[in-house]
Amino acid sequence: MEIETMQEDRLNDLMRHLIDQPTVTTTAANAELQEATGERELLYNFAFIDEDSKREIRRKLLKAVALPGHLVPFASRDLPIARGWGTGGLQVTMSLVEPQDILKVIDQGDDDSVNAVNLRRLVEKTTGIRFTTDTTQASLVQTRHRIPEEPMSADQILVLQVPMADPLRPVEPLVQYATEMHAESDYGRMWVYMYESVVRSGDVDISSQYPVLVEDRYIMDTSPIPRYDVPRLHQAETLYLFGAGREKRVYAVPPYTKVVPLQFEDYPFKTEHDPAQHCERCGSNDTFLTPVFVDPKDPKTEGRWMYLCSDTSFCQKRVQARSQSKSMEV
Repeated sequence: MEIETMQEDRLNDLMRHLIDQPTVTTTAANAELQEATGERELLYNFAFIDEDSKREIRRKLLKAVALPGHLVPFASRDLPIARGWGTGGLQVTMSLVEPQDILKVIDQGDDDSVNAVNLRRLVEKTTGIRFTTDTTQASLVQTRHRIPEEPMSADQILVLQVPMADPLRPVEPLVQYATEMHAESDYGRMWVYMYESVVRSGDVDISSQYPVLVEDRYIMDTSPIPRYDVPRLHQAETLYLFGAGREKRVYAVPPYTKVVPLQFEDYPFKTEHDPAQHCERCGSNDTFLTPVFVDPKDPKTEGRWMYLCSDTSFCQKRVQARSQSKSMEV
């Protein structure tokens, strides 16, 4: 009996060693790379979240990738930011980021908004990694309410912050019943909801969080991205990861996945794009534009609305390209 007990103890020790060894090796490698890449606050674990929590989130993300569009519950951790301000997307980013990564954080396409700056400061303080405003240079992009204008490649990951993960919330507020509806593909009430929208307004008046059908199986919430960005989910090269910290759910759209917006034959899906409008900064009319109110210089006159590209980095690139072409002509 003692020999069997000793063997079991030895086996448990070996298993514990095999499980813990990658974490030790990863931590040591992270520390060495941190010295080369930048400064971080050593009072915190790398990327703030403990390693066990990161592994749990990564396991749930693997399940989400295996079941495109399916809502996967996870144990949402507490972060030094309020829930509803991007904790879900931030936990996904912190569980994936490595010292050699280059991160881009945007909020509604803007690199310098308050939310994007604060999230960037938290990640920078706890990781010391490099940041960029160029979408093509980033290995990991965290965003809220927008997909970057520039096409992303297969070696990049896009993380989206999600306030409300379940697309059935408007028609079924109870989670247990909504889960059954997803399991049985019982989406009749969603189609009725869209039909009622057509009856009231003459068209489907869902401006953001437009529901889509993923791989002819799950109806998925696209997060509050505009309808202009919804077609970019279909057969994309990059991996899309969605994190809802307040609702403790993650889901994913893997590369080359079929994503079709819900629509009727006589009321097809349409975006907000208006070719007649153009950006007053770079002149483009093939991007998603945001209206900005300009205060008048003279108090006696009225202000006006102007349209600018929502993706500030992409807009700046076009401005620079246009100025370079003009200088070459001169």
